[in-house]
Amino acid sequence: MVYPWLWAVFTIIAAFAQTVRNAMQRELAVALGTVGATHVRFLFGFPFAICFLVILLWASGAPLPRPDLKFWPWVVDGAATQIAATALMLVAMGERSFVVTIAYLKTEPIQVAIFGLIFLGDVVTLPMMIAIVVATAGVMVMSIKPGGMDGKSSSLRPTLIGLASGGMFAASAIGFRGAILELHLLNYMMAATFTLTIGLAMQAVTLSGYLGLRQPNVMLALMRAWKPSMLAGFMGALASQFWFLAFALATAASVRTLALVEVLFAQLVARFAFGQRTTLREAIGMALVVAGVVLLILAY
Repeated sequence: MVYPWLWAVFTIIAAFAQTVRNAMQRELAVALGTVGATHVRFLFGFPFAICFLVILLWASGAPLPRPDLKFWPWVVDGAATQIAATALMLVAMGERSFVVTIAYLKTEPIQVAIFGLIFLGDVVTLPMMIAIVVATAGVMVMSIKPGGMDGKSSSLRPTLIGLASGGMFAASAIGFRGAILELHLLNYMMAATFTLTIGLAMQAVTLSGYLGLRQPNVMLALMRAWKPSMLAGFMGALASQFWFLAFALATAASVRTLALVEVLFAQLVARFAFGQRTTLREAIGMALVVAGVVLLILAY
């Protein structure tokens, strides 16, 4: 039985796991560079995705899905835009604080709602849109400092990079949800896990090929840093598994709006791991995020 609130549980678990993974990637970016740290979530996440799929096949006794041609453009879109989004995210993290970067990324729900309506026909009701706007306003309050958007490259560049990353994550969410729906499976767990495995396989092969040809030293560094990379890869695969399960049950706009709780998780990580304090403005922004999330749950 699929409970109507299950997508929300999946989303919160995914948001927490993703926050941990983002923090790990931020540290790995110092040693591996942007592309190398980006590749960690794919190369070291892929084996865990296979494990998830094998366990599900064994537990359910269901056969592997046989996707038709319509499945592949969706999954390719999701995989490609996620690579771009992750790389842009890590660049932004190198130029601004961890919390503010996450806040920029979380401007994506409005874009997801628009993309979902256009490409998937996912309807967003008025109460849901109000919730999206309130929550997005919260991350904007956290992100924009007085005088911080003065046109100087030192402040404008990370802002634009963060917003672009959010847009790419929005396109990725639509692509993967489209792929999951295109499988037309009654078993939503199989649809989500199979799509995740295919997506990570594409991403691992693509970036491994790129790094092998253009930056072989980064691939060697990745292998040497296999212990922290393995943990980051596991957290990335775990987060993606629950994102995909949520996408199988709810619209991408709903999932990505509830995912704004990641800002709260990021604040905890920043406070205890990076020693960054919470300002009054950030506290007000977080309160708006919480209000938006509550409104979304009530509206769904």
